[in-house]
Amino acid sequence: MAWFKRIFLFLAVNFLVIITLSLVLNLLGVQPYLTPYGLNYTSLMAFCLVWGMGGAFISLALSKLMAKWMMGVHIIDPNTSDHMLQDLVHTVYNLARGARLPKMPEVGIYDSPEVNAFATGPTKSRSLVAVSSGLLNRMNKSELEGVLGHEISHIANGDMVTMTLVQGVVNAFVMFLSRVIAFAIAQMGRGRDDDREGGFSYGIYFITSFILEIIFMILGSLVVAWFSRLREFRADAGSAKIAGRQNMIKALEALRRTFEIEDPTPQPAVQTLKISGKRSRFLHLFSTHPPLEERIARLENMV
Repeated sequence: MAWFKRIFLFLAVNFLVIITLSLVLNLLGVQPYLTPYGLNYTSLMAFCLVWGMGGAFISLALSKLMAKWMMGVHIIDPNTSDHMLQDLVHTVYNLARGARLPKMPEVGIYDSPEVNAFATGPTKSRSLVAVSSGLLNRMNKSELEGVLGHEISHIANGDMVTMTLVQGVVNAFVMFLSRVIAFAIAQMGRGRDDDREGGFSYGIYFITSFILEIIFMILGSLVVAWFSRLREFRADAGSAKIAGRQNMIKALEALRRTFEIEDPTPQPAVQTLKISGKRSRFLHLFSTHPPLEERIARLENMV
């Protein structure tokens, strides 16, 4: 039943994105970029910006809602009678005040053996910090404070919006370059003296564009992953300031000890703002998180 719900939500969100962006293109009066006379570069740029940036920002706007639905995050009532959950909320609020957030984030918990936490939300005033039941049960107070400080720092640094901008720009470039190059390749199928519309191979264009988009998206993900790793170092430093450097180091050491416990149903949508990522033996460049050993070393050497 859970997998059916996830599939339904995925399809529903993508349908909403397609309808919304199509309406935006119509309202902006963007004409088809592929014409009998060649590419209309102005229309192509507008098309790529709307789809690349628009899709990323719609996902950001829905990030809190999707986290609650797809990961089963339960929002904790600050007045709960459960002392463990009450302490969790109070810790998040104290760290949020230390980071000078304009509004207290929602605090949630989701059922998973994974020792992890994540932050999401469209703005600093509409954010969510969620922890797994595995993390809450396996970490002590100081380790938990380090983890929560890291997530609060993501919010204070505006990482949700920053990573959305980076992903949106990459998406737009990927779409633009793949279509321009595909058009040039398809043009090669025309004879030198053949200026007829029928001389242009639409089949070659669409197939080549699809293949190039996949290749460029893989290359673009290297840029997104690299930028994400920089933000992780910055969030570690932020946690060291508001939660204490030793607490952050203890949190990372605890993660390293429990790294063999992995979430059986990981959610890529929030992976970039988690406290840690899966180890990658040969795909380090695609990892959104630096190695735990390197993060610990940087904190230990931090002045």
